[in-house]
Amino acid sequence: MNEDGKPTVEDYMTRDVTTVAPEDTVESVATRIAESSDHSGFPVCDGRHVEGFISAGDLLLEADHEPIFKIMATDLLVAHPEMRLTDAARVILRSGIRRLPVVDDAGNLVGIISNADVIRSQIERATPGKVDKLLRTLESIHDIDAGEEQRSISLRDLTPTQGKVYADELEGRQYELERGLAEPLVVIDTPTDTLLADGHHRVKAANRLDIEEMDAYVIVINEAVDLGMAKTAENENLETIEDIEAVDYAHHPLIETTQRLQEGS
Repeated sequence: MNEDGKPTVEDYMTRDVTTVAPEDTVESVATRIAESSDHSGFPVCDGRHVEGFISAGDLLLEADHEPIFKIMATDLLVAHPEMRLTDAARVILRSGIRRLPVVDDAGNLVGIISNADVIRSQIERATPGKVDKLLRTLESIHDIDAGEEQRSISLRDLTPTQGKVYADELEGRQYELERGLAEPLVVIDTPTDTLLADGHHRVKAANRLDIEEMDAYVIVINEAVDLGMAKTAENENLETIEDIEAVDYAHHPLIETTQRLQEGS
């Protein structure tokens, strides 16, 4: 986050970036692209300094022995780690590229930000502003005083308030957790419950990875109050994160509605 609390490229970029060297050949890079399910191109680096970018399209019709530095793109768009994520998203959208190399002040590669990273940042993202809004809403509705803190939470103590998550999103959450990029959870701590308000995909992915604790924004309520979230958990028999069901995205209600509309046309 930057000084105004806005997410930055550094918050979401992938730090472990696969690169190729300027002297690598067309044949070797083409083989790496063909054998990879994740890469359609690579930053070209001399050491860690970014010299260019090579994509699968650049390799077409080139001789196998040709060195990459002769055909790589050198007029690159790059991002700085402190750049606002929203600004990087605009660059990615308007330029039509899929990935934006991230370089430091010396031009050294420190990460890469993709359109998928930008999308993930907008799904189930916790921010201090979002937490403060929830806190004020709870105070207003229930006429109470609530506090706010950030601390580590044991996942086994959490009561979920959402019964289903989508399997494809779990892959993205697991990716973030493995790289230390996951956002904090949002939790409501009451005298009787520790309710998970936001972060169900994250805790389900963490459970798969045998992670026992996660960082959380915690709204603390020190008096008994009937919260709608607690009633939802009770009505759906949600007691632990094991009770959260992972379903295929095809069962998302919006997808099903679209299918019904197509069937009726």
